Amino acid sequence: MQIWRAAIIAALFLFGQAIAALAQDITLRSRDGAIELTGSLLGFDGEFYRIETKFGELTVDSSGVLCEGPSCPSLTDYVAQLSISGSATIGSVLMPALLEAFALRNGLTAKRQKIDAHRFAYVLTNIRSQKTVGVFTFRVTNTDEGFADLLADEADIVMALREIRDSEVALAREAGLGDLEKPNRARVLALDALVPVVAHNNPVDQISLNDLSRILSGRLTNWRELGGVDAPVSVHLRDAGSGLSQGLEDRVLTPANVTLAPTAQRHDSNGALANAVSRDPFGIGIASFSEIANAKPLVIGGDCGFSLRAARRSIKTEDYPLTAPMFLYVPARRLPALAREFLAFTRTPPAQIVIRRAGFVDQAPEEVPVDLQGNRFTNAVVVAQGQTGLAQLQRMVRSLSEMRRLTTSFRFETGSTRLDAQSRSNVQQLARSLEAGVYDGRKLVFVGFSDGVGPASENLDIARKRAETVRRAVERSAETADLDRIEIASDAFGEAMPMACDETSWGRQVNRRVEVWVR
Repeated sequence: MQIWRAAIIAALFLFGQAIAALAQDITLRSRDGAIELTGSLLGFDGEFYRIETKFGELTVDSSGVLCEGPSCPSLTDYVAQLSISGSATIGSVLMPALLEAFALRNGLTAKRQKIDAHRFAYVLTNIRSQKTVGVFTFRVTNTDEGFADLLADEADIVMALREIRDSEVALAREAGLGDLEKPNRARVLALDALVPVVAHNNPVDQISLNDLSRILSGRLTNWRELGGVDAPVSVHLRDAGSGLSQGLEDRVLTPANVTLAPTAQRHDSNGALANAVSRDPFGIGIASFSEIANAKPLVIGGDCGFSLRAARRSIKTEDYPLTAPMFLYVPARRLPALAREFLAFTRTPPAQIVIRRAGFVDQAPEEVPVDLQGNRFTNAVVVAQGQTGLAQLQRMVRSLSEMRRLTTSFRFETGSTRLDAQSRSNVQQLARSLEAGVYDGRKLVFVGFSDGVGPASENLDIARKRAETVRRAVERSAETADLDRIEIASDAFGEAMPMACDETSWGRQVNRRVEVWVR
């Protein structure tokens, strides 16, 4: 314990020295003495100095210069500092699990030290030299607090259970943090989902998103309207600042043009919410897929008879309509090398195993054969109309029967040609797989589907254009891939295989998609 405390004290002492050095004058001189820069030290990441000079803010490689002045940091005793703030859902279990796995694979020990009720630090120490190489500090509260800390320059990375708001994007840009909507600034760490849950003795097993919005807005107040008992509905939600609650507003309330009723009971953690619902015979809550506990999840259904259940595969493919990507937002500034290595690790296959074991949905692509497609082909048979519909169905079956569907799917934002957040991440993930040669010697087909609103021929044409758009986006992102080693094509089947009812906006959104099939 004394060794552990000494490591903490040494790390914090070095960090204090680094902070004290900020905004003080230093001189950087090239090793041949030909170039000299004087300015205020803004930061040092172990490799590069960041200084404010008369020429503006400059970043200088430490290997090419000599630093003079009392504020110059130590190059040999440098301790990487990283501050991570935001969602407790991400920060309480998932990020610590990933950090501990990263340390284990890199010859480091990761010791956790509690700071207060919301903050803790990991001190990373080299096993061989016993030198402290990094201190990663976490503040786990909610998504709103994470973005506030970033804008206040009190965090380097934000953990978020929702996409960044337009106002936050503008404020970050004004603060010099770059465009946080760009792919290299926003990354999907893992996947979660919003799941309606009730107590196990509640006879209701299914709910439509329309009825869910009516409950949340206070327009549906008795279980009898859903085929349950004659009893009032009580609503359980996370605290208003959590990404889970805000994602619920974005995905369910806003599309229905309703607002949340003020009578909902609020809970400060996912576990507390799930446990409260499981004890409330007349309660309904919106839980995290990763933490349902003893509550009973409801199936999302529709008037046309289609239904979707929250499961690992349906969340990964985004077929389940309330998928909730878990984001890391990284500003446009250079992080220490150790921090960059950790972020790179979070995308590796070993990290995906850690994500699964932590109870979340990973992003490792899986191949699903035709015989495990569930009721998707049944739906296709049901909706096939006339000779044209039958011919399209037969063509689809002939084309896909000998292939496997990747769980990597693509969907577009409502009313837009822009891919949604999870799909933008999927572009990068699939591109990296192509660069790594994962699909060399195989055939990939980007397959477009549409909703059933409007003429079938127009829907087919739109679906084909979407498939081409996604194919081009992936090929552009796979900059180092040898695409001659892969056969890549695109196809479309329009409205031939719906996932949900077209009577609702969310159902149409689920049906408009681009899938990837592989042989």
